[in-house]
Amino acid sequence: MRKALSVILASSMVLSLAACGGSKPAETTAAPAETTAAAEETTAAEAGETEAAAEATGEGVAKEDLKVGYIFIGDENEGYTAAHYKGAKEMQEALGLTDDQLIVKWTIPEDETCYDAAVDLADQGCQIIFANSFGHEDYMKQAAEEFPEVEFCHATGYQAASSGLANMHNFFTSIYESRYVSGVVAGLKLNEMMAADSAVVPKIGYVGAFPYAEVISGYTSFFLGVRSVCPEAEMEVTYTNSWASFDLEKEAAEALIADGCVLISQHADTTGAPTACEAAGVPCVGYNISMIATAPNNALTSASINWGPYYTFATKSVLDGTAIPADWCQGYNEGADKITELNEATIAEGTAEKVKEVEDAIKAGELHVFDTATWTVGGKKAEDDAELMEKYKNYIFDGYFHESELSSAPSFDIKIDGITDKTN
Repeated sequence: MRKALSVILASSMVLSLAACGGSKPAETTAAPAETTAAAEETTAAEAGETEAAAEATGEGVAKEDLKVGYIFIGDENEGYTAAHYKGAKEMQEALGLTDDQLIVKWTIPEDETCYDAAVDLADQGCQIIFANSFGHEDYMKQAAEEFPEVEFCHATGYQAASSGLANMHNFFTSIYESRYVSGVVAGLKLNEMMAADSAVVPKIGYVGAFPYAEVISGYTSFFLGVRSVCPEAEMEVTYTNSWASFDLEKEAAEALIADGCVLISQHADTTGAPTACEAAGVPCVGYNISMIATAPNNALTSASINWGPYYTFATKSVLDGTAIPADWCQGYNEGADKITELNEATIAEGTAEKVKEVEDAIKAGELHVFDTATWTVGGKKAEDDAELMEKYKNYIFDGYFHESELSSAPSFDIKIDGITDKTN
């Protein structure tokens, strides 16, 4: 499916992290499944089996005997984990599992607690175990070594391909696609604001969690989406050094607004930034979940991940006795990425039509988010910078940066022109 991660690329992969945070660990079985449109979306994930998971590995597991374990960094009140749990429930609905077949370990920190949780889930009879935060990876790998008959699937990591473990897997989505689309929504709003008031300067603020590749890839794709419709836009990025801190995110957004930013986006997991934006009357683009309830007058949309396709694909692979790839990363075509609903009270006129146009181009392979014709570094195109091309020779070819193809984890960490990155 995706190529194995080579040794030469491993150092850049370690910079790619996912959401973290959490408090007291807790365990539950799944809440009753809700009827959603999940069945339509998860069928796309099953189509992905043909490339990487057609190889039979055994007789599979009878559905009534299946148990699925989840290790979550947060709980249902934290956007990143809430999105993962929603995906788990979509998988449950799609495959017809009962509530007691899903065992969830909530608020598991990135320490030995994760290993203990994984071992406990394996001892309870789980044939497949998922974890959703970067710092869980080493502990998942440790457990995978001890329980070779159990499949261990880890979001946002990079070690599976090089681990030598057939039962260790990494997964992520092409979230940069939906961030790009959300940037188009933001850019159209900037155009509307400038048309209404000539004094408006198209300066965006971005609240990032940590200065890692995952965040850099995300804010760059968002910015490129903005610039595709508003070429004069500039962006300022600041970091909270926390994945989920309402207070720090709110303060960061307030500081960016005070610094002249007229629109705010985020790669952080709470409603802190939208809360600040609603109070200041500043449009915003969220992450993970819709922020309309928090900022009804100013939230435009959110870049979002649908984890259901992977959870369905991997769990069905266990049922069928087929292989799970070491790395899995899919996007719009498979229903793994999307933006949340557009806020009709706030978006610019024509936004829905433009969004469809852009999404269709991404799905058709006609639009590449990191097209090198759309960005420069130090005033140079990538192909004109020999040092940059040597460093990223495994990524940049055919006119664009091939994000999430060598590994599922994001790897774009290039600081492009037009963005001021205030790394703490």
